[in-house]
Amino acid sequence: MPEQQSSELARAIQDVTEKAQLLVREEIELAKAEMAEKVTKLIKGAIFGVVAGVFALFALIYLVEALAWGINDLLDAETALWAGFLIAGGLILLLGLIAGLIAMRLIKKGSPPTPQLAIEEAQLIKGTITASPAGHAVGPVGARQAPAPAPREGKR
Repeated sequence: MPEQQSSELARAIQDVTEKAQLLVREEIELAKAEMAEKVTKLIKGAIFGVVAGVFALFALIYLVEALAWGINDLLDAETALWAGFLIAGGLILLLGLIAGLIAMRLIKKGSPPTPQLAIEEAQLIKGTITASPAGHAVGPVGARQAPAPAPREGKR
């Protein structure tokens, strides 16, 4: 009889070990898939951003040219044509400085892409394994259920 119990215990331990290994492998695959999806979206967004930037640069060249000539007309400077171009260039530098500061601020706020779903699932699994009181649902479904209503005081 003791041999049968020890073999059943060994089999149960082996099953738990295999399932834990399977769970870890699946969590790693989930993290890989999630990261691949996020990186793909980032690359697509970057490509469209570069294309938009190229078109905006070409448009900006024409707009700055028109601005410079317009400033020359306003200043009525026939001999100092450089004045309008200098003012337009200064405005462009100022806008570039502001945009660079905003970009730096946004980059600092941003974080590298992380596999949020895989991390959340791993935390739920860890919490389930370490402390699952009897009578409560086990697993991600149990962890996400709304808490039971508090007992009412003063009920007579």
